[in-house]
Amino acid sequence: MSNPQRRPFIAGNWKMNKTVGEALSLARELRGLVSMVRDRVEMAVAPPFTALHSVARALEGSNIALAAQSCHWEAFGAFTGEVSAPMLKEVGCSYVIIGHSERRQYFGETDETVNRRCQAVLKAGLVPIVCVGETLAEREAGRTLEVVSRQLKGGLAGFSPAELARFVVAYEPVWAIGTGRNATADQAQEVHAHIREQLVAAFGREAAEQVRIQYGGSVKPDNAGSLLSKPDVDGALVGGASLKASDFAAIVKAAG
Repeated sequence: MSNPQRRPFIAGNWKMNKTVGEALSLARELRGLVSMVRDRVEMAVAPPFTALHSVARALEGSNIALAAQSCHWEAFGAFTGEVSAPMLKEVGCSYVIIGHSERRQYFGETDETVNRRCQAVLKAGLVPIVCVGETLAEREAGRTLEVVSRQLKGGLAGFSPAELARFVVAYEPVWAIGTGRNATADQAQEVHAHIREQLVAAFGREAAEQVRIQYGGSVKPDNAGSLLSKPDVDGALVGGASLKASDFAAIVKAAG
């Protein structure tokens, strides 16, 4: 099982799904289903930007935190179409997903811009969920650990051990996102343990042991238990299954 000093953390990334009305319905249904796990598992949901304000109000007083799916690295300015970390803080967010593979693949995010976004998120008093992971070609070439190490090094460059301790890292093999394929529990643990050791080498064991490492990539109720049983798998970043309240609740219960 995961280290008891790290409370399991399950986050749902709704991606570009749900109108405000649909998001409210999902949030309210989910709130009712997970209220009993209270303190054993930490939870967050990441609706699209348009629904953040409404969902924040719907979740008030619950045990579900609010996350955003991305943010810009500047606090304000002439960046049409972007949203800043202070804006997300004001609307009620606690977490921001940074560097998701879809952001890297479709919107040109790099390790450098991930780093700048993380700086902005911390400065605003929010917690970054930093995503790393390899493509299928990189895994088949035996480069998984190399790619993940490079992304970690670039994304976390310049932070102190105290700052690192506030981070969440999400390992999401790109080949397993939305494909129905997922890493086996042993494959996930191998990469998670490598991530932990990379963090130890760069920041020291005390800070590295506080970082929760989520697995993301076709997490479903039927595989969540085996994944979450591994010592360095501290939670899950859930995509498609987070759009159905009963599935997300089942994953949360598997963590608790």
